[in-house]
Amino acid sequence: MQSNSPESASLPRRLLKSLTIPLLAIITSLFIGALVIIFTAETPLIGLQKVGEGYWGIIDGAIFGRNGITNTLVATSPLILTGLAVAIPFRAGLFNIGAEGQFVMGAFTGTLVAIYVPLPPVIHAIAVVIAGFIGGAIWGYIPGFLRARLGSHEVINTIMLNFIAILFVNYAVRGPFKDPNPSNVQTLPIQETAELLRISGRLHLGFFIALLLAGVTYYFLFRTTWGFSLRTTGQNPDAAEYAGIHSKNQFILSMSLAGGLAGVAGILEVQGLTRVLTESFAAGYGFDAIAVSLLALNNPLAIIPAAFIFGILRIGGDFLQIRAGLSVHIVSILQALILLFVSAPAIVRYLFRLKSTGDELETAPLSRGWGG
Repeated sequence: MQSNSPESASLPRRLLKSLTIPLLAIITSLFIGALVIIFTAETPLIGLQKVGEGYWGIIDGAIFGRNGITNTLVATSPLILTGLAVAIPFRAGLFNIGAEGQFVMGAFTGTLVAIYVPLPPVIHAIAVVIAGFIGGAIWGYIPGFLRARLGSHEVINTIMLNFIAILFVNYAVRGPFKDPNPSNVQTLPIQETAELLRISGRLHLGFFIALLLAGVTYYFLFRTTWGFSLRTTGQNPDAAEYAGIHSKNQFILSMSLAGGLAGVAGILEVQGLTRVLTESFAAGYGFDAIAVSLLALNNPLAIIPAAFIFGILRIGGDFLQIRAGLSVHIVSILQALILLFVSAPAIVRYLFRLKSTGDELETAPLSRGWGG
């Protein structure tokens, strides 16, 4: 017997309303990007032509072109996991800018296990993923602990830890762990037992691992007591403390889990694609993850399509240049505009004359103030 309760009937409507701001943010960003192209072209007519060729080039190259969809899914995988790494602390009232460093440290610790620890197939691959999670989790635990115990703001700490992680791994790859044979600066190749299965072209098992972890994260946040405690802390730490929830522990937990997921993203890139850890391994996924998480309103399941959109922009950017002769920096402008409009929904409401619904699904919770 189907339920006709008002709550179940209004849920699809609430979900549809929650999509309004992200969709309008994307449309507005594409429109402003088109204006930039038109006004910087030789003539408006040429600009319009370039807009059509460039935007279609992004879609065609990232989806319909040869290996387009597989390359886009490959780019989507780390964006899902690093997006989750931003969304979880957001739910606890923290702002994790450190997914890039956690991504790198997870790749480093996992690579060491993949190279130097002999294990049977399957078990070895799983152990490497766990090592990547631990490496990233430790790097996330540090700013979480500093915020919880010392009141030091996580934004500053994670930014600094990004630099430390990237420079440390560059030193390690260039120095004690460098492969002495190749001319490229890289580690030894990982053992075959640690590699992930490739499904089609460059698409590997890591994509499905990312989907699985997105589902697990959603279940954790919205179906478990721990997730409830974490979200309550983000909504009102004082009320959480009054209810017996230790907010400081939630800060540490959220940042550790976030770091672990970002670390998994890093090691999956090594296991599934590069098979070695190279110098300057960081590819900006940790920073794109902020826009992905905000576009998804910090919902773990919504992060999947949001990451796919940014995957399209990543892969399609080269085709924007090839098809229309436009700079790939147009893609960066589009990403920045999307981030701007999603993080400042009042602008979108003003432009489209929308009323604020007050629905918590419509806005992404941001971190709390400095030190408190």
